[in-house]
Amino acid sequence: MVARYLGALVRAILVIAAIAMPSLLLPSVSDDTGQIVALVGIFAATLTFFEYASVYPGLIEFRDAPPFNRIRYASLVATVGLLSMVVMARTEPSTLTLFVDVLGSAMARSIDVPYSPVRLLVLMLPANASSEQVEIVRTAGGIAYMTSLITLGYFVVVIRALGWPTSGQSFNVWVNLPTFDPTAGGDVVERLRRDAWFNIALGFLLPFVIPAVIKAISSGFSPVSLESPHTMIWTVTAWAFLPASLFMRGIAMGRVANMIEEKRRASGLAEFQLV
Repeated sequence: MVARYLGALVRAILVIAAIAMPSLLLPSVSDDTGQIVALVGIFAATLTFFEYASVYPGLIEFRDAPPFNRIRYASLVATVGLLSMVVMARTEPSTLTLFVDVLGSAMARSIDVPYSPVRLLVLMLPANASSEQVEIVRTAGGIAYMTSLITLGYFVVVIRALGWPTSGQSFNVWVNLPTFDPTAGGDVVERLRRDAWFNIALGFLLPFVIPAVIKAISSGFSPVSLESPHTMIWTVTAWAFLPASLFMRGIAMGRVANMIEEKRRASGLAEFQLV
C-alpha cells in the first residue's frame, strides 16, 4: 500500500514538472499564464495521484502495463523541452538551444513538402504572419513531428522485444482498458481489432485534419497566430503528441487482441488434448 501511494505521488510530481517546464525554462511568464499553468498542473497531478493510488481502474489506460505510459510521458517531456529550447534560441541563445534550433530546422526542411503535416501546420498561420513566426512554427513542427515518429518506432521495438503486454506477468484487461466494455456485445477480439484500426487511422489523419479544422474555425473569428510562446509550444505539442498517442493505443489494443486470441487457442488445444 505504501509503495502504491509513493509511486502515485512520484507520478503526480512528474506530471506537474512536465506541465510547468515551459514556464520554468522561458524567461518571461505573465501572471495570467502562471496561474493557468498552476491550475492545470494541480488538476492533472491530482487526477494522476488518485488514478495510480486506487486499486480499481479509472480513466488512465494501461496503468499497470509498463512501459506504455512511461514512453508516452517521455515523449511529451522531450517534445515540450525541445520546443522550449527552440523558443529560447531566439531569446536567450546558447550552444544547446542553437543546436536544437538548427536540428529542428533541418528536420522541418526534410519533411516540409506540399501537403505534408508540417506544411499544413505552417499554412494554418494568418497571411500577415511574420517570416520569423513562420520559421519558428515550421521548426517546432518539424522537431515535434520527428519526435513523435521516433517515439512510435521505439515503442514498436520495445513491445516486440519485451513481448508486451504480458512481459512475463499477468495482464488484467479490466484494469488496463477501463473504458472498454467486454460485455457490450460481439466478439471481444474483433472489437479490439476494430478499435485498434480506428485509432491508428485517426492517429494518421489528425496531423492533417487539426490544422485544417483550426484554419476553418479561425476564418470566422480571429486568426490563430501562435505569437505567444506558451500557446505555440502546447499547440504544436498537442498536434504531434495526440496522433502518436492514438497510434500507440491502436498498436497496444491490437497486441491485446492477439494475446486474447493466443490464450483462446492454447485453451482450446489443451481441452482437445484432454479429450
